[in-house]
Amino acid sequence: MADLKERLLPPKTASVANLRDSSYRPSASVHQPFHGVDVTGLKKRGQGLRSWIRVDALGNSQVIEVDKFTIMRRCDLPARDLRLLDPLFVYPSTILGREKAIVVNLEQIRCIITADEVLLLNSLDSYVFQYVVELQKRLTTAGVGEVWRSEGTDLSSRSGNRSFDSLFGSTSPDYLPFEFKALEVALEAACTFLDSQAAELEIEAYPLLDELTSKISTLNLERARRLKSRLVALTRRVQKVRDEIEQLMDDDGDMAEMYLTEKKRRMELFFSGDQSVTGFRSSDGVQSVSAPVSPVSSPPDGSRRLEKSLSIARSRQSARSTESGTERIEELEMLLEAYFVVIDSTLNKLTSLKEYIDDTEDFINIQLDSVRNQLIQFELLLTTATFVVAIFGVVAGIFGMNFPIALFDDAGAFKWVLLITGVTGAFIFCSFLWFYKHRRLMPL
Repeated sequence: MADLKERLLPPKTASVANLRDSSYRPSASVHQPFHGVDVTGLKKRGQGLRSWIRVDALGNSQVIEVDKFTIMRRCDLPARDLRLLDPLFVYPSTILGREKAIVVNLEQIRCIITADEVLLLNSLDSYVFQYVVELQKRLTTAGVGEVWRSEGTDLSSRSGNRSFDSLFGSTSPDYLPFEFKALEVALEAACTFLDSQAAELEIEAYPLLDELTSKISTLNLERARRLKSRLVALTRRVQKVRDEIEQLMDDDGDMAEMYLTEKKRRMELFFSGDQSVTGFRSSDGVQSVSAPVSPVSSPPDGSRRLEKSLSIARSRQSARSTESGTERIEELEMLLEAYFVVIDSTLNKLTSLKEYIDDTEDFINIQLDSVRNQLIQFELLLTTATFVVAIFGVVAGIFGMNFPIALFDDAGAFKWVLLITGVTGAFIFCSFLWFYKHRRLMPL
């Protein structure tokens, strides 16, 4: 991995190296636009050079520095598609099929896939290097498989037997087109990354939630809140990848647009057919296409018949290619279906974890409600007892008034007043308890 990183990282420019060198001095003949400021290491405004990792169909990788407009002309892409790959902006996961390229933005993997190469943004993320290594490995393995397949085809043709692949078609992933191999590695990297994050979240979540059910504290509640926010963010990312794959599977036109190798082969056949027709006309003595045509003279009947036959042949070829493209969409559909199952499994894990968190929250709320009810019952008992004790205060206030009464002269009057007041208070308290039990306000 270290050797690959050193080989893929762009070399340091001479300006940066010269700035570090104390012995470097700018030439006197060079005109300095800003005195006292060294601008030799600065990029020109509007140049927008970025470092890309280019991987061709043979598995060879190199680092190139090109600007945005060169990429747009090279891959025939609009500027809004390149903004999806900009690391300075955060865009949701997207897979776009264009005329000559596939734009892939899946988590850390941001690349442009064509029929011959993959242009990957040069990032220091480990998943980018793993993507390059895995893609090179699969391309190398696919090359060996194609050689073995060609040798086996030659042997079967010599023996006069039809092979199994020629009868039922090759379904091995080694014989997929180049763009589908690169797309498969990108999908695998994104699904693996999201699944690993979901697994880490599960390992951290379940012990924390079990601890929270046994001990409700502010620290555990704060940890659970952070965990739930991470879960929501991860679920949103996984859901976006799943929706993107599902939307792509539901649209046959988008899947047909992603057959870049097939479209390139048809275009080459079309141009070669045009060149052969042009050469046939020039060799037969027919008037050239580029030659000026007289408005009086009309083309001969042979030329009209040839053009009519060519138009009919092209229409038949386009119809056949459309039918074969519809049939071959199953390859890409099966590829997307496999990773749709993977990402759906990851989403089910996160959904189960969210349901476990919701169940834990419900359990905690039930516990808190039970404690709150107990406090309310205890407060009700205290309020009742306070009311009974207040009766003694009322009696003491009445007898504490300064007026003469015959009861004050009796020595045993205080005991009778205290006894009667206590019995009355106890009766009132028991009456309240019976009322609470009758109304089921508290379990007694």
